[in-house]
Amino acid sequence: MSTLSPYVFDASAENFNRLVLENSHKGPVLVHFWTPKAGPCFMLMPRLVKLASEYGGKFLLVMLNADELPELARRFGVNSVPTVKFFWRGEVAHTIHGADPDSSFREVLDRFIAGDANRAHALGVAAWQAGKVAEARILLANAALAEPANLAIPRDLAKLLWAEGESEQALKLLDSLPPEARMAPEIAPLHAHLSLAETARQAPPLAELDARLARDASDLDARYQRAAVLLAGDDFDDAMAELLAIARADRGFRHDIGRTSLLALFELLGSAHPLTRQYRQHLSESLH
Repeated sequence: MSTLSPYVFDASAENFNRLVLENSHKGPVLVHFWTPKAGPCFMLMPRLVKLASEYGGKFLLVMLNADELPELARRFGVNSVPTVKFFWRGEVAHTIHGADPDSSFREVLDRFIAGDANRAHALGVAAWQAGKVAEARILLANAALAEPANLAIPRDLAKLLWAEGESEQALKLLDSLPPEARMAPEIAPLHAHLSLAETARQAPPLAELDARLARDASDLDARYQRAAVLLAGDDFDDAMAELLAIARADRGFRHDIGRTSLLALFELLGSAHPLTRQYRQHLSESLH
């Protein structure tokens, strides 16, 4: 195949790691899994070669005969051909099954080539939306490492973890961000919501929290847990009253979580909601 284009190669058991995995740390590598027995493979092959020439080295195209290398096909879960897998940073970042139109390949390639972090972020979100959770996690994690200043990436990764039932991991991810990042508009509302939900999940019964506060009204941990439990029961008014009390008592408690939680609830309820207007005024008065 290399005679057809300088960007097209044939895979072998010996060269796969170097040709595909190592090169995928420099840019995208497409692996076309094919067999001589499948007619659609021969229809797709020249189209992929043409794309490789048009993109002029922005990606490598590797042809892998699944009949000759069945162990590699099994390793990457290829059960039918043609299948094209997009490798990036040593991992499969996207898969196209069948001889899709050129526009499908161009769309994915263009997202890859747009820039490492942006590419991985966009592909990660797309993979999540397509139900490819493991693939999405890899892409979003790589994107976060590549561009730590882009807070939309850990935000989306935390949302994915939460949606998949990994609430503790989602919260740990946001807690690991620098304080100024946790206060940023991309992160603060989500962090507040996840913190309240996770706190409510782990909190003791309200009666126990009430007893603790009866003994010590300055127990802000108990007050925050109480707010979380009340909110989980849709008692927004009393929950917001507890959060306001925390904001008034100690702005340093859990990085000003009383105030940031109230702001997140204002956003959730909307500016026209009576509770938003009421507690926004109370919060403003208490902080000035």
